[in-house]
Amino acid sequence: MQSIRTAIAAAAISALGASAAQAADLVIGVPNWPSVNATAHVLKVIIEDNYGLDVELQNGTNPIVFEAMDSGSMHVHPEVWLPNQANLHDKFVKTRGSVVMNPNGVASFQGMCVTKYTADTYGVSKLSDLTNPDVAELFDTDGDGLGEVWIGAAGWASTNVEKIRAKSYGYDATMELKEMDETLAMAEVDNAVVQEKPIVFFCYTPNHMFALHELVILDEPKYDAAKWNVIQPTDDPDWLNKSSAPVAWDLAYLHIHYAATLETDQPEVASLLSKVKFDTDIVSGMTYALVVEKQDPADFAKAWVANNADMVERWLR
Repeated sequence: MQSIRTAIAAAAISALGASAAQAADLVIGVPNWPSVNATAHVLKVIIEDNYGLDVELQNGTNPIVFEAMDSGSMHVHPEVWLPNQANLHDKFVKTRGSVVMNPNGVASFQGMCVTKYTADTYGVSKLSDLTNPDVAELFDTDGDGLGEVWIGAAGWASTNVEKIRAKSYGYDATMELKEMDETLAMAEVDNAVVQEKPIVFFCYTPNHMFALHELVILDEPKYDAAKWNVIQPTDDPDWLNKSSAPVAWDLAYLHIHYAATLETDQPEVASLLSKVKFDTDIVSGMTYALVVEKQDPADFAKAWVANNADMVERWLR
């Protein structure tokens, strides 16, 4: 059962979405990571330019966006990570049928990384190394006896999974699991590279970080479905104790999801959303443009659509 505070927050964000829906023809939900922001802006430009609709972008966590698509106060989630959000996908796509998934997924890796300097200088090569207090001490920047590892931002499903993985491997006893905004976390990585200090952090593709720095993915046992028992807090208040994942992530895929009502209310838009097809390089490039080059998302989206007119035209047919 969700806390009263969580329920109130959900209701507040849902109300904001409902307000936006009244003012706009279509509302796109935007969770808090760079690639989904880029994709949302690209979709907004395509829809507004080709269908004459007013499209609003609304911030919201994954659960809030799914609930809003179910209720009609939002219409699109530009980047659903599976299996990360499998619980939401199963509830709203498979069971309720209120949300539709675009079948064209973008392949994604998820894991833990160190900088090449960290690996070469200290020999850190395996995720299980973090359970060694001597290794963990390398990453202790505040002198509290625990190392620090960034596991993702608050609200990411992957952040919850990394808590499960830390418990399963045992480095939750030697490392402080830091949740913070990705921009701040990547600034810490940048500083560690410049200052040649060891650092360990959650990493994933598609993302700009691999283009900026030489990173080493920590080795771990291969994904085994029989050992991957992940429960999200939205499904069980005792999710962490009941979950276990002492193996690597399976390959993930990123999919656009949209409200099923669009198929009758805005069939041309639904057709577009069902055909959009990105790949890892495209999404990584979008992220690089927004995060590294500091391009304005709206300006970037207009330029991207203009520069990829042939691709967009195929989606519009």
